[in-house]
Amino acid sequence: MFGIHTGNLFRSLKTHGQRLKQSLQNVQLTKNVQQQRSIEHQITVRKVQFDWQDTPIDWIPKQPFASYFINEINLILPEGEFWFCRVFHKVLDQINDPVLKQDVQAFIRQEALHAKAHDQANHHYLNQRGINPQRNLQRMHVLCHQILADQPLGVKLPNFLAKNWDLTRLGIIATIEHLTCVTGQYALQNQYWQQLGADPTLTHLIKWHGAEEVEHRSVAFELYQHFGGSYFSRYLLSAIVTPILFYIWIDGVAHLMVQDSRFRTKKLHFFKIWICREWYRIAKQHHNQLLPSPFWLIQQQLRYLLPHYHPRFEANHDEALAYLNQMENLLTPCATQHLKAD
Repeated sequence: MFGIHTGNLFRSLKTHGQRLKQSLQNVQLTKNVQQQRSIEHQITVRKVQFDWQDTPIDWIPKQPFASYFINEINLILPEGEFWFCRVFHKVLDQINDPVLKQDVQAFIRQEALHAKAHDQANHHYLNQRGINPQRNLQRMHVLCHQILADQPLGVKLPNFLAKNWDLTRLGIIATIEHLTCVTGQYALQNQYWQQLGADPTLTHLIKWHGAEEVEHRSVAFELYQHFGGSYFSRYLLSAIVTPILFYIWIDGVAHLMVQDSRFRTKKLHFFKIWICREWYRIAKQHHNQLLPSPFWLIQQQLRYLLPHYHPRFEANHDEALAYLNQMENLLTPCATQHLKAD
């Protein structure tokens, strides 16, 4: 009897030992997976320069509303993306995952080039066509350099609050990066603009930017999680940030369009309401191909709130890389002066 019990005990210990060994192997495997890029390739930094000489203000022919609506992106992005770079650079030395750190460094360089490209569009495209973007640019400057600064509105935060503020800003960026990934995929797959005869320079600017947003779509979210970002704070920040982004976009479009004689008779307050209605109407009329519907964008943003969300399941990574790899041949001489990869 004793021998039987002893045999059972040894078998039980052996089984538990095997399970423990497997658990340790799983832990090591998890660590190894965490140190692998979820995007499964090294992010490439590409330098581009566009020539805006021949780009008309209605860059989508006979579609002034859609042209202005998308042009507002040029005014939102430069300050916003430079702000991304500053926040990521601030926490760079605190990252203890070498693979993530390398991806963050590439992200910073990509976003800086995006910001410069859109900023050049403001100076060499909108300004030269009689559209003054200064009011919208100044608004973004205040938002990014004062309200969302390291010291918000000039208030120096104690260390424990400063760390939470950094995490909050990383969460804001992760929220925005989900939306830029979604809209980037939308732009990348959009063939309707070309069918309408859209200007190739602005089309390629948007598609290039969109493809790189898809390429680095996981970085901001993984950095946010790396520093302990929770599901609850992700949910809360998305609920706050998304409507603010929509308001900034609509308000900016209104201040661009009132400078155009075709829309100058409209009163600004009611104009914003009209813009919301027109946005929905045009998106519906063109089957979500000319502009993404506001309700479609909200639907896409809701996926960010799923508990097991991860950006690697968003968009088509291979399609984005294929576009970027072919970009040098796709761009016409009037669309770029040079293109090279570092």
